Amino acid sequence: MTGVWIGAALLALLLAATAAWLTLNRDPRRAGDQRVEIVALADATAIDQHSGAVRSVQKAEVLIDRRALDEIWTPTHLERLARTYWRFLTRVTLGLIRVHYTEGERAVVLVAPPLKLLTFRAPEYEISASHGLVRWRIERGLLVARRGRDDGGYLQIEVRRGQEPEDVQASLHVTVEVANFYPAIAVRVSRRLYEATQSRIHVIVTKSFLRSLVRLDFAESRVGRFRI
Repeated sequence: MTGVWIGAALLALLLAATAAWLTLNRDPRRAGDQRVEIVALADATAIDQHSGAVRSVQKAEVLIDRRALDEIWTPTHLERLARTYWRFLTRVTLGLIRVHYTEGERAVVLVAPPLKLLTFRAPEYEISASHGLVRWRIERGLLVARRGRDDGGYLQIEVRRGQEPEDVQASLHVTVEVANFYPAIAVRVSRRLYEATQSRIHVIVTKSFLRSLVRLDFAESRVGRFRI
């Protein structure tokens, strides 16, 4: 039965990849009167040949008006950025994949909470004058091999401000990273299948999410930890 749900999850992710690819190839939109540009997208994904742990990193450099960046460089907007990531995942899967919130957990579910693909602990936040980070630590789920449960894996979004001389666009470096993740499909079926499906889809969806940041369309937080 677990294999059936993994297959269904991969189908939902395939839909996500298709929608995300279309988003990735659209022209950037304007955010208000300010031009926001993605000037670089990069990906580095690898599987440790001994342990089977996955590390996948997608990066983007965003050029944005300095005053606009100052306005959104707050704990509230970092929390909203985290929520925007989950909203994007739900939208590109046409609502098949959703995020269920509890006080101590975030669960990525297929349609309904009993079908938990991935569960994370509540997010951890860091923010300073030039650096922000939100990290969700992986606990378990249908897509996680037994070895990877409560084993230090995590998903995180990190933002760093670049050098900002006066009167020029600011440079914002955004990184989405999955580390120490043990995919169930790689253990139960094969690494090659994982690389051809779940891993590739994750990269497409994440790069599309990064591309979508040109809109500066941040979702309202469900929890409102930093809401003023």
